[in-house]
Amino acid sequence: MVSKRLILFDMDSTFIQEEVIDLLAQEAGVGDQVANLTEIAMQGKIDFSEALKERLKLFAGADSQIIEIVKNKISLSPGILEIINQCHQKNWLIGVVSGGFLNVIEDLLKEVGVDFYKAHLLEIHEGRLTGKILGEIIDRNYKKQYLIDTASKYQIDLKDTIAVGDGANDLEMIKIAGLGVAYNAKPILREAANLQLEKGQLANLVQYL
Repeated sequence: MVSKRLILFDMDSTFIQEEVIDLLAQEAGVGDQVANLTEIAMQGKIDFSEALKERLKLFAGADSQIIEIVKNKISLSPGILEIINQCHQKNWLIGVVSGGFLNVIEDLLKEVGVDFYKAHLLEIHEGRLTGKILGEIIDRNYKKQYLIDTASKYQIDLKDTIAVGDGANDLEMIKIAGLGVAYNAKPILREAANLQLEKGQLANLVQYL
């Protein structure tokens, strides 16, 4: 039997084409403020955790129905379904670890057959967003540890893992994976990655599975 291997994706602008937090912000009427913070956080110019907290504050009081609206606006990156199919054929596990929001992405991840996933959970009270999340922040160190812990759980050596991301929050997991992949990525991630793929080239990963 072929030993299991593992591929771990970032979600926003990697597994899917959009940034969920920016879509939520547009629906909440705070699009410009949030998009600016998202961009500088992805470039690594501001601490991710602080940037997330500042962005979340802007959602306080927004109707939770914006979550349902945004669910219908997210789309898989070209090549993802092919990768999932190949993973399941070749005994690879496929997972997602995201600084985004489970409330929005979970249904899609279940639908396409991702083996495991982790993301923030938006707090909702009486039908409105509170501007907070439940649980700890998924920053770059959390993502690194998630890769380590998941590989260990399934008895997979880190050299038999692939990590794929696009921004500064993916930096540490990219560094420790057997193959670190920068997809349509910010310069800070490109410099650390073993492999760089441009937008639309994600299906090229199939040859590494």
